[in-house]
Amino acid sequence: MVSLSDPALPTRPVPLFRGRRLSKRFGGFTANEEIDLDVAGGEIHALLGENGAGKSTLVKLITGLLQPDEGEMTWRGARLIFSGPAEARARGIAAVSQHFALFDNLTVAENVALGLDRRVSVGKLAAELGQIAQRYGLPLDPKREVWRLSVGERQRIEIVRALLQDPQLLILDEPTAVLTPAEADRLFDVLERLKADGRALLYISHKLDEVKRLAGTATILRGGRVVGRCDPRQESAASMARMMVGSDVATPKQARHPIGDPSLRVSDLTLRPDDPHGVALRDLCFDVRSGEIVGIAGVAGNGQDELFSALSGETPIERADAITMVGEVAGGLSINQRRRLGVAFVPEQRLGHATVPTMPLSANALLTGHATGGLVRFGLIDRRATQALVDRVSEAFDVRKPGRDPEAARLSGGNLQKFILGREILRQPKLLIVDQPSWGLDAGAASAIRQALLDLAARGAAVLVISQDLDELIEIADRIGVMFHGRLSPPRAISEIGRDQLGLLMGGSGWPRTEARDAAGA
Repeated sequence: MVSLSDPALPTRPVPLFRGRRLSKRFGGFTANEEIDLDVAGGEIHALLGENGAGKSTLVKLITGLLQPDEGEMTWRGARLIFSGPAEARARGIAAVSQHFALFDNLTVAENVALGLDRRVSVGKLAAELGQIAQRYGLPLDPKREVWRLSVGERQRIEIVRALLQDPQLLILDEPTAVLTPAEADRLFDVLERLKADGRALLYISHKLDEVKRLAGTATILRGGRVVGRCDPRQESAASMARMMVGSDVATPKQARHPIGDPSLRVSDLTLRPDDPHGVALRDLCFDVRSGEIVGIAGVAGNGQDELFSALSGETPIERADAITMVGEVAGGLSINQRRRLGVAFVPEQRLGHATVPTMPLSANALLTGHATGGLVRFGLIDRRATQALVDRVSEAFDVRKPGRDPEAARLSGGNLQKFILGREILRQPKLLIVDQPSWGLDAGAASAIRQALLDLAARGAAVLVISQDLDELIEIADRIGVMFHGRLSPPRAISEIGRDQLGLLMGGSGWPRTEARDAAGA
């Protein structure tokens, strides 16, 4: 790692974009403080930092969503002052968010047209899509509805929509978060072609091995300030993580412990979704034993949401005996009844599902703890007990927050996830079901959460982890199964199946012919 002024850094080309002493404040909070950033054409420049480091605010300044309070931005040497994001796009700056902004019932062409700042006929747009596909290897059927597409194909729409504006600077935020390994490799090929075309790419990712593979320069933020710059190819993932968080990031450690009887048993679970675009679950069979972590891998949209809803009791199922929890038939029980059995749930969506954004943490602790946590006495809320729970979670899980009891929305993603997970773990559940535990989190927060799951299993709990991050599951799970079009492969130890085979299953290859044919027709 070297500082920005280190003479050992190679001479870089004249930047397309240059930011000098950029600062942005929200009341008394400083999100960006005197940030310098240069991004040149023909380079992939990584922007790194832990959750809350200021990356999102900086991107909003570059794309015209926010105005800097101090500092100056230039584009090809001319000063930039944006009136809004449309002007930034007109200058040649575009961004692809990690959250897709697509309408499922519309076609590819209709979704692309909605995101353009110009009017274009469907015929001309189809021709332009064909040119982009041929040049960059991004094939799309303009007439196909989005709900029929894979996650990788949906991401292509976002990238193609940005490329149709002919950007010279393309910003990508966590672009591989929901891709299979094979889809990620195809995306990397596209990025290399864009780089060879002379375009500048600002690449934001917590996956540091990807950064090492792609980027020639990285700028690291911490606490809203630039703390260094490096050539990722000359660094290790550990050294970059250390620069991001300011200390060594501990690798989660598994402790040897006995495996007991099943705390969760799912037998021939079949479910037709209420959502017309949902995924039907087909004959799911698996169990999770006490002291064990079982991982469910798969690309988003293959039935994971439906499985979580069925297990949590949010979606009723036809056969109550299809789900057994802690030795009790649980398929017909409510969420609170399942909690009273000693089951805890951590949904994927942190804001809106796991917490109410505008409610304080104490009220959010009450939402899941009122049935079992001693937070309600004689029908009245014990506010001292709810606040004490927040304090215990904050201390045990290092939840950093602005004040003792702030609204959930005021926490960074990593700190909010630590609070949500800690809220459930401190109940000492016999069974924990968690969906996407470290999605979008920095290395430090992800490591802390994975270690908490390992520690819970070591104390005898059964843990089911649904995750799109195959590396995460390989790191912590005893067994891993793959969901594809509503079906689940038998969970197996990583020593028996291997990363490559898991990746093939995630992409739809390696399934028995009958199951692959049934899944494709689902």
